[in-house]
Amino acid sequence: MTRSRLEVLKSLAVENQTKMILLVLDGLGGLPGKDGLTELEKAVTPNLDELAETGETGLLEIVDTGITPGSGPGHLGLFGYDPFEFTIGRGILEALGVGAEVSKGDICARGNFATWNGEDVITDRRAGRIDTETSGELVNKLSDSISEIEGVRVRFYPGLEHRFVVVLSGEGLSENVSDADPQVEGKPMKWSEATAYDGKKTSDVVNTLIREVRKVLSGESRANGCLLRGFSGVPDIPGMRDLYKIHPLAVASYPMYRGLARLVGMDVSEPARDLKDLVEIVEAQWDAHDYFFVHVKYTDSKGEDGDFDAKVDVIEQVDRILPSLLELCPEVIAITGDHSTPAALSAHSWHPSPLVFKSSWVRPDGSKTFGERACAKGSLGIMPASKLMGLMLAHARRLSKYGA
Repeated sequence: MTRSRLEVLKSLAVENQTKMILLVLDGLGGLPGKDGLTELEKAVTPNLDELAETGETGLLEIVDTGITPGSGPGHLGLFGYDPFEFTIGRGILEALGVGAEVSKGDICARGNFATWNGEDVITDRRAGRIDTETSGELVNKLSDSISEIEGVRVRFYPGLEHRFVVVLSGEGLSENVSDADPQVEGKPMKWSEATAYDGKKTSDVVNTLIREVRKVLSGESRANGCLLRGFSGVPDIPGMRDLYKIHPLAVASYPMYRGLARLVGMDVSEPARDLKDLVEIVEAQWDAHDYFFVHVKYTDSKGEDGDFDAKVDVIEQVDRILPSLLELCPEVIAITGDHSTPAALSAHSWHPSPLVFKSSWVRPDGSKTFGERACAKGSLGIMPASKLMGLMLAHARRLSKYGA
């Protein structure tokens, strides 16, 4: 019988004292702007460039050629899981990330407060990116007004900015429903529909819930409704501790990434307030863990906003804090993205993500800068993202020999 790559890695994994850092700049990859350079190529990044010059570079094919990854599959690949074999919905990730109590059979959804007009056209999918405090007040209002829909228990949890989480509990619920979201602004509401025979009850509950939310928020000027998507329950997935014999820690601010980290067995730090805080958390936890997943969200957010210059600025901010991470002397550091989010598209894209990789055992490939075109010439070539974890373990001397 053919063994999966995960099974092989598990059989080879050994414990030692080496340290690894995976620094993920969400949505890192981009497309050329008006001067012909991508956001990463435009950014002034002396520290990333030095790392590229002394390390190895390449591109990561996050899921497969031509396929645009969501953040869930993107991160699963970076952690060594085949995104086609293991699928995790955004709803359960967000729910675990905000600390929601979720049981088998529950269905979780990722919510956005949104602006609706009188004809059920969505004019702003993020309600002007209302602040977290205002969003929390709206969640409390919903919790006080809505606790059950058609015999199904409903719980609301606040997230960051315009985001929140809904957990549905009851008999006969299914994740086989479509998103209740038109995905673009200026379009009529797209209501949830069953995608399989067992999904009708859930889609009916979801649509009724959204109509009730509209009633409760009818007096609000911006956040006068909501959108729900990413319907999902608790999946069955092996943990990183058991697979790789590591003690991993996730340092991330946004609930979805914290939730994903919990699902794969990582410890999760308190949410980082800013980039400086990210570094301080890693420093404080350095002796207690050996694998650090460090997540930066705003490269993706600025790309989705179509703001080329703001994405450049976030990359430059990360470059400035990089020396503090390197001063910890990790045996392995890999810096990449979970997908590309070019400002030119204002959305995730299928383009491979640039990667820079450094350990004592690399063969420097002559790269002078860290950028998409430089990485395309790097010695790592175009590598499936799901193989990055094995490469990190190998360079950390955490894999024994395969075969006699």
